[in-house]
Amino acid sequence: MNQLIRNKYYLYATEFFAGMSVMAVELGASRLLAPYFSSSQIVWTIIIGTIMIAMALGNIYGGKVADKDPDPKRLYGRIAIAAIWIALIPLLGKYVILGISGFLIVTISGGFLIVAAFIACMVIFVFPLFLLGTVTPSLARFTMSSVDDSGKIVGTLGAYNTIGSIIGTFLPTFVTIPSVGTSITFLIFAFILLLLSVLYFVNTKQKSIKCIVGLIILVVATIFGAKDSFAFWEQDLLYEGESVYNYLQVKEDDESVILSTNVLFGVQSIMMKDAELTGMYYDYAMAAPLMANVEEKESPKMLVLGMGTGTYAKQCRTYFPKMHTTGVEIDEKITDLAGRYFELPEDIPVVTYDGRAYLNADREKYDVILVDAYQDITIPFQMSGVEFFELVRDHLTDGGVMVVNMNMQTNEPGNICDYLEDTIASVFPCVYTIDVAHNTNCELFASMDPDIMKTYEKALAEMEDNALHTFLNRVSGNLTAYRGGDLILTDDKAPVELLGIRVIDSIIQREVAYYKGVYKEQGLNGIMNAL
Repeated sequence: MNQLIRNKYYLYATEFFAGMSVMAVELGASRLLAPYFSSSQIVWTIIIGTIMIAMALGNIYGGKVADKDPDPKRLYGRIAIAAIWIALIPLLGKYVILGISGFLIVTISGGFLIVAAFIACMVIFVFPLFLLGTVTPSLARFTMSSVDDSGKIVGTLGAYNTIGSIIGTFLPTFVTIPSVGTSITFLIFAFILLLLSVLYFVNTKQKSIKCIVGLIILVVATIFGAKDSFAFWEQDLLYEGESVYNYLQVKEDDESVILSTNVLFGVQSIMMKDAELTGMYYDYAMAAPLMANVEEKESPKMLVLGMGTGTYAKQCRTYFPKMHTTGVEIDEKITDLAGRYFELPEDIPVVTYDGRAYLNADREKYDVILVDAYQDITIPFQMSGVEFFELVRDHLTDGGVMVVNMNMQTNEPGNICDYLEDTIASVFPCVYTIDVAHNTNCELFASMDPDIMKTYEKALAEMEDNALHTFLNRVSGNLTAYRGGDLILTDDKAPVELLGIRVIDSIIQREVAYYKGVYKEQGLNGIMNAL
């Protein structure tokens, strides 16, 4: 056995960096999949489950080959192959995800997000992590000098792996992904793994085609993959980047500037260049200040949970200039983008905090509270249950109004909006809802004051004639009193992601029904012609 392998600290370093790389790839997997499939608990479950399968199989295989052929060059050859595969992820991963999604969307009848995310995760991540799973049993074979010290050796290897895993958890989340992005994070850890292999083969004076190929691929991937866009088909994006919490995309057209946290669908915030109103749910939510009669109050206050880039706050400032607004936004980078691209006034304070945690610490009361923290199926469960809405209620003034923007509204009974509406109605005696035209949003207004509709109609009658007045006149006749049912969410039981994924799945199936028919009759050629 060569001198390098006899040096146990080199073997411990291999174990350390292998453990670190596994966790870094796992976190990178979540960021690679999130812009396409969301960052929900369901997607995390798929990632963790597939990676554990890969590691378990790698442990079994690594133990067998270490006993059968205890040659270290085979282990470091496998590490080099894992490094090559990981280096290719920034270059090819996005195309693999879209290819799998495009095929499945016209071939399966249900569970698209779960199936597509699972297969994408299996194809992209299982093989390199299977190879890294062979590291620990192989190193145990090389490191152990006798049965007498087997327990100590295995324990030490486990400790190095665990410490590496801990650092590999924190480093990508708080350092590399926010500062240099997901693609370069993959490349950094591919380089570390490849360096381990290169050091071995250089020290043993052995040639390794795998290491040479790995270095070439790493250079190519760094040049062409590190800056590749998640939305590579988009042209002239104003901004594309990542934060600790989100994929972020800002794009502009002749009418608006839009923020999205998803590559394929969704608008999280919008700034209209010329029009006073957005034509979206923000306009409907403008009924809340009238219901709370803010024009009759000396210094009304509003709290926005899920500030985004400040669309609603800016609209309220335009039409209700006396109202003082405080925004709460968990993602500080979104707040930065709000000032850079969306003209959010500097004198509107935005606190970087989780919405519920902020309410727990805050002692102010507000005339209007907007809850706008729900994105596709990534509805935070801690902001969907009875306990959360009781907190909101306790932060409202007498006659104050909570307005909630709910996405994924459907006509199917027992959908996620039914659960949210029933939950809110169990806390607030007065609840009104209205569906937003031309999309799946629904606005809900809730108050402890049973006369908010009378207040609304009176304030509307006294409002000056402008674009908002015209719009809210139309809204007035479509507001519907809501009577609660027994679909109650709590901190203990809030299956919001499973409920959400059912809605997303039904929406997807409805939207692609035409293309599924074309595929059934004409195959892939028919799909290409239809597109």
